[in-house]
Amino acid sequence: MDKERLKYVLKEGEELPLPSMHPRALKLPLNSGKVLVLVGIRRSGKTFMLLDVMRQLLAQGVERGQIIQLSFEDDRLQPLRAGQLDLILHAQAELHPDLVGKPRYFLFDEVQNAPGWERFVRRLQDTRAGAVFLTGSSSRLLSREIATGLRGRCLSYEIFPLSFPEYLAFRGLRHEPYSTSSDAVMAAALDDYLQTGGMPEVVLAEEALRPRMLREYTDLVFYRDLLERHRLSNPEVLRELMRYCLAAPACLFNPHRLYLDLRSRGLAVGKDTLYRYLGHMEEAYLIFLLPVAERSARKRAMAPKKLHVVDWSLGYSYQPGPMIDRGRRLENAVFLHHRRQREDLGYVAGPAEIDLVVGLDGAEAWINTAWSLSDEDTWQRELRALQRPGGPTTRVLVARETAGRVAPQGTRIIEAWRYLAGEERA
Repeated sequence: MDKERLKYVLKEGEELPLPSMHPRALKLPLNSGKVLVLVGIRRSGKTFMLLDVMRQLLAQGVERGQIIQLSFEDDRLQPLRAGQLDLILHAQAELHPDLVGKPRYFLFDEVQNAPGWERFVRRLQDTRAGAVFLTGSSSRLLSREIATGLRGRCLSYEIFPLSFPEYLAFRGLRHEPYSTSSDAVMAAALDDYLQTGGMPEVVLAEEALRPRMLREYTDLVFYRDLLERHRLSNPEVLRELMRYCLAAPACLFNPHRLYLDLRSRGLAVGKDTLYRYLGHMEEAYLIFLLPVAERSARKRAMAPKKLHVVDWSLGYSYQPGPMIDRGRRLENAVFLHHRRQREDLGYVAGPAEIDLVVGLDGAEAWINTAWSLSDEDTWQRELRALQRPGGPTTRVLVARETAGRVAPQGTRIIEAWRYLAGEERA
């Protein structure tokens, strides 16, 4: 990294006007005394949240030169070697000698690309009054790197694509209580949400541009977060694995069957490689593998996982949206609704399957989802599952179309839009 070139990058960032922004539900503390870390899938809004932090700091009277904002994916910073991060401080001091000694605010994007960033950030926190905000697209920032370099010094937040309430806010929609017409608008908005997905830029884009944008997103994750970051040697298998996973939200995942399918098509891959690639996809926040709800860690590890994706719209990169069952999209949305809040989630396998168990060490709620309850077989199947003996007192059936069904005692039926909007909770 060259210091003179770095000055141009810093100065360019200072001169660019802040873009218009839609607020997200998460409000970041500006003066926590901790390093704030935002982690999530690419294009989920992490960078815009950093820019919103900058907007708030400027509104509080902080001078623009006190804010150092850099993306470590900027090719002008390459090659970036360990020990060169101090050049950032030197370049900023030379650009703004009048601000030396004032608090500095550091906003670093995709920080996992900077060698030695953990020690550098720790020193910034120890020696520079102000605050440090980081983003990254690898869950290792929440575990390995932070656990070793910043233990006890940071607050970590997972950033997901838009929730349904955030989607409504982006669309400028608001529910009016006790209004049947407003209820209908909300139900239609849910249909749109389950079609469009929650990637912020995609939601705001013209419909004709969305497929191309989604393909670019999946390509970016494929190359940068998977192939290049982990130096994977079998891109064909990785591409097929991504295609398979993104097209199968809310489905039981059978790695052995996929292994046999790939082998039958002439794609040589070992099972260990397949599992390793899956782990990389989880680390990149592309997929989530939901375990069976068993207290035994061994049973959880041995049983099949249920596959969920961070945003079902990414599957459209490989096949049209209508090909992905709308009921599975709804189930995936309900999973994400809870995954945003906690991690101890599971499912109950078997003929009377429970789609989502909240609380693995002691079930707090059973939740099933269905698109429509008009079909008698569907209705009876969902009831049998939720009314099985044992389990929690909270048992909920979330449906897009309730068809006027009345739940028996001990079970609640909630319209999907109300549930995802937070108007009714489990």
